[in-house]
Amino acid sequence: MNFIPANESRFFTWFFERYTEWSLKRRFKQIWVKQDYAPASDSKTVYFLNHNMWWDGLIPLYLNRHFFRQNARALMEDKQMWQYSFFSKIGAFSINLDDPRSALRSLRYAVESMHREHSCLFIYPEGIITPASEKKPEFKQGLAWIYQQLGSDVDFVPVGIYAHFIRSSKPELHMAIGNSVDHDKSLSRNELTDLFERDIHHVLTDLRNKSGFSDKEFEPQF
Repeated sequence: MNFIPANESRFFTWFFERYTEWSLKRRFKQIWVKQDYAPASDSKTVYFLNHNMWWDGLIPLYLNRHFFRQNARALMEDKQMWQYSFFSKIGAFSINLDDPRSALRSLRYAVESMHREHSCLFIYPEGIITPASEKKPEFKQGLAWIYQQLGSDVDFVPVGIYAHFIRSSKPELHMAIGNSVDHDKSLSRNELTDLFERDIHHVLTDLRNKSGFSDKEFEPQF
């Protein structure tokens, strides 16, 4: 499949921000967010998230509108992009995980995207939707490659997402925006990938232990 670049439209972004808001309020009893990282006015940020449900495709819109307000783009599997082509209008671009050469082109495009003012990138390093698990997630090496290409002026921030039915027949959504992480760029991609996996696993473990049991660190969204 051919590479699909981002082709942002202000109207599409405006519309889908509001559609996402409406959809989340309709489908979830409550959304709770714990925020440790907040970008400065000149920050550039790569957010890496776990990928366990369909809603992950819309969550970056919600987070960016309410918490980050950055110039956002997102990596999306090409099969999904071809099925939902409108995602390019809200900043998504494709990556073909089955073709290493094509995937590298997408990663280079991701790095170029971070040269924009006040830019951010949302990436799901697992590559595909995976079953939620208490085990450490398994990332592909694209995140580590991007990390090695970008300078120290770009923050890398883990974001945990967890939906549950602990207190109600209608699900609640808990999200935790972790602190920026800093790793030695001279490490191998395998080593960096393991560290990033540990970063998100730490956020997710804490998130699962608290979600539905203690809300004092989380802010309700509606």
